[in-house]
Amino acid sequence: MRRRLLAAVLAAGCVAVPAAHADGDPASDYLLSQDTFLPFDANISKEQAAQLNAVVADAKKKGFTIKVAVIAKPFDLGAVPSLYRKPKTYARFLGQELFFLYKGRLLIVMPNGYGAGRGGKPLPSAQRPLDTMPAPGEGGAALTAAAARAVQRLAAQNGVRVVIPPVASGNSQTNDRIIIAGIAGGLALLLLGGFAARRILARR
Repeated sequence: MRRRLLAAVLAAGCVAVPAAHADGDPASDYLLSQDTFLPFDANISKEQAAQLNAVVADAKKKGFTIKVAVIAKPFDLGAVPSLYRKPKTYARFLGQELFFLYKGRLLIVMPNGYGAGRGGKPLPSAQRPLDTMPAPGEGGAALTAAAARAVQRLAAQNGVRVVIPPVASGNSQTNDRIIIAGIAGGLALLLLGGFAARRILARR
């Protein structure tokens, strides 16, 4: 009986820990283990994501560490949608969420602008050059490209030269369409072949 009770308590504890950790702010969860957060429904291709990740990784390798959160819609902010289009405020908020495990630079990219912070506080030295950059604009492709340029700009300010690689040609959506078209063409040929075979057999 005691063993069953202990097992039940341990099981409840395992359920409670993730629930407590899930604070409703997706970026704060993802950035604990990786350097970029990209929204799930912003139509960001694998190639565009790879480009941004490559820029952040290259900067980190050369001594400039930064974590990036791309926010396309209020939904991407989870329980704090009121911070949408407030990248500077969200940079401070996210920094506080990550404070106990990460106190480094943060870059927030939203359609209307950028936010920079460190350890839950503003980072004026990084915010100034960001404020001179044009607004990223709407859409996943525009946001990820703007994020890459912003990381490059901030790295250069700190004496680190980062090259933005081109987005790989032939995005995944195009490849998918080619594959689907090939399958459809193959099926059409099989159907035609079967029809022709039936006609030959009928004549015999």
